[in-house]
Amino acid sequence: MTNFIPIAYHKKYKLSLPKGHRFPMEKYELLPLQLMHEGVSNKSDFFLPKSAKIEDVLEIHDKGYIMKLINLDLTKSEIRKIGFPLTKELIDREFLIVGGTIMGAEKALKYGISMNIAGGTHHAFSNRGEAFCLLNDQAIAAKYLLNNKKINKILIIDLDVHQGNGTASIFKSNKKVFTFSMHGSKNFPFKKEKSDLDIHLEDNTSDEKYINKLKEILSKLIEEFKPQFVFYLSGVDVINTDKLGRLSLSLEGCRKRDEIVFSLCENKNIPVQCSMGGGYSEDIKTIVNAHANTFKIANEIFT
Repeated sequence: MTNFIPIAYHKKYKLSLPKGHRFPMEKYELLPLQLMHEGVSNKSDFFLPKSAKIEDVLEIHDKGYIMKLINLDLTKSEIRKIGFPLTKELIDREFLIVGGTIMGAEKALKYGISMNIAGGTHHAFSNRGEAFCLLNDQAIAAKYLLNNKKINKILIIDLDVHQGNGTASIFKSNKKVFTFSMHGSKNFPFKKEKSDLDIHLEDNTSDEKYINKLKEILSKLIEEFKPQFVFYLSGVDVINTDKLGRLSLSLEGCRKRDEIVFSLCENKNIPVQCSMGGGYSEDIKTIVNAHANTFKIANEIFT
């Protein structure tokens, strides 16, 4: 148990976007305020991430791709695939998010858990980005732990509504990292990669079916793989109000999902770093409340 949960946050997580852009950037500003307003977190719980070092990023991403990002040299087609206007502000933001996840992983080793207000950029491949993801924060942090912290078995639990295709591709030949993705079968990406374990859920999957399936699989997976560290992607685009998701979890079902993951990690003394992932409900309050529930459950279990 710990007295507090370290949380990575930087005001630059909120990116300036053209009017009408569908990505809900407001959540990065509102979520910390909500957590402090409700007494879930204190200002002292938040730490300011530093930009990831280029050498750590290059452990996962191809140098040519990274140089194109830094030099703002992507093609129009590549820019369309990432879904954001290509700016220096965007690239700086991506390096900060990765830095937050790396620093969070180190803090999780010390305190048992850490959170990143942003992150979960699981659609970033080694040589390209797509779907709002440019650098794969948890993949980079996982390789950092393997290289620097004597960690030899890492489990990535991806419960975003979309399959973690970039993460699956990056670690497809790495036996030290087990990738588990449970997602909507008809959601993007329409061409799925092969994770070590994929659970494809039908449209409108509800709380009971989702929770029973997760309970059935995750406890057994942890028992068999015996990870020394867990990265958890806790996307809230699984809820029934999400514009880009096809599942039908309630806010309570999403909260129960987080409880299962955090309880297993705490009971087995496995450090866990959690990145927020997606959430695209029409009402920004729904998104913020859903993400805030993840922090509340972490607090209940780990503090």
